Amino acid sequence: MKINVNSIDYNIRKTPVVGICMDGTSYDYYEAAASVMPNLQRIIKSGSQGLVQSVIPSFTNPNNMAIATGVTPDLNGICGNYYYNTETGEEVMMNDPAFLKVPTIFEKFSQNGQKVAVVTAKDKLRRMLSKNLNGVCFSAEFAGQVSAEENGISNVIDDLMGKTNPGIYDPDISVYCIEAGAKLLQKEPYDLMYLTTTDFVQHKYAPDDQEAKQFLSKIDHWIGELDRMGAIVGVTADHGMSAKTRNDGSPKVEFLETLLEKEGNIKSRVILPITDPYVVHHGALGSYGTVYLEDEYTEKAKDIIQNVPGMELVLTKNEAVEKFNLPGNLIGELVVLSDEETVIGRSEDWHDLEKVKSGLRSHGGLHESEVPMIINRPLNDTYMKQLESGKARNFQLFDFLFNGVID
Repeated sequence: MKINVNSIDYNIRKTPVVGICMDGTSYDYYEAAASVMPNLQRIIKSGSQGLVQSVIPSFTNPNNMAIATGVTPDLNGICGNYYYNTETGEEVMMNDPAFLKVPTIFEKFSQNGQKVAVVTAKDKLRRMLSKNLNGVCFSAEFAGQVSAEENGISNVIDDLMGKTNPGIYDPDISVYCIEAGAKLLQKEPYDLMYLTTTDFVQHKYAPDDQEAKQFLSKIDHWIGELDRMGAIVGVTADHGMSAKTRNDGSPKVEFLETLLEKEGNIKSRVILPITDPYVVHHGALGSYGTVYLEDEYTEKAKDIIQNVPGMELVLTKNEAVEKFNLPGNLIGELVVLSDEETVIGRSEDWHDLEKVKSGLRSHGGLHESEVPMIINRPLNDTYMKQLESGKARNFQLFDFLFNGVID
């Protein structure tokens, strides 16, 4: 039996399939924590691994929804956490399921007789991931507020977890997410499961920091439990993470609205799609931005921005659509990506820099787009060659798990 989702056929498995998105976790985190992640090291040796490419912008929403749909942002409609509605003049958070233009893999599987569960750390993803889903979908953030009608489960705290959920800025919120997946699978034989964490730890700590290793050690335990239960398990990420600081530890930011006004007398609106309700760890500063301005100023603005140190790539709308498979109606006249050490801002007074004044780790550009894919089973030759090529994409996760794993 196969289920077709967005023109991709997925072979149904008799074994539970669990996809995990470790938010913000590039491979260097696993390398640094190897000694405290015995389960992952065992899985790597007995299964398959490679480096894959995320979608751009290398942010949470676009990559999670690419993984959930198996297709790029131009097809699924999700290209950031925020976009600018040029008709209403409003900056809109892109967390409404109405923005999603295609069905998710979870929707299609659940409507074709498969038992499906999705657990997120942040609630911002839950509504889109649960669109038309006939199954379980809840966030660890609001685990105490679930209902059978809304989430497909009625009591997470007492009946499933036996403990209250941590706060959204507690590293253990992501551990709680993976643990919830393991405990769901212990209780019932799910066919498909997706577990997606939050990147508070990766924003705050570098791979070599002890806090990052302690966090990953806890994650490793529950990955090991999923593996021991016999599930086909695949681990990837939505993006990596880079330090974005000057020598004194302050954020290395270029404020584009201020820059264009000062250097070219150009009025612009810069949208930073990293912006979401959880700004404590990134201050709405990332390495991708899109610039709205009058058409007549596009070339002049492009010239100004691309001559600024730290601005790595400046593309017109059409160039960005073609290069990164972005929906043209949801980006501005320019798309800007900064380098590994620099983030893009609007104006200094628009951001609350107090929260990141002593160090900033963030993402969004090309340097955070390479992420691991680790699978606890061998792949057939065709899929193994794809994985080893370095050209496979993170949103092919379920294609690999359903179609590539050797029975």
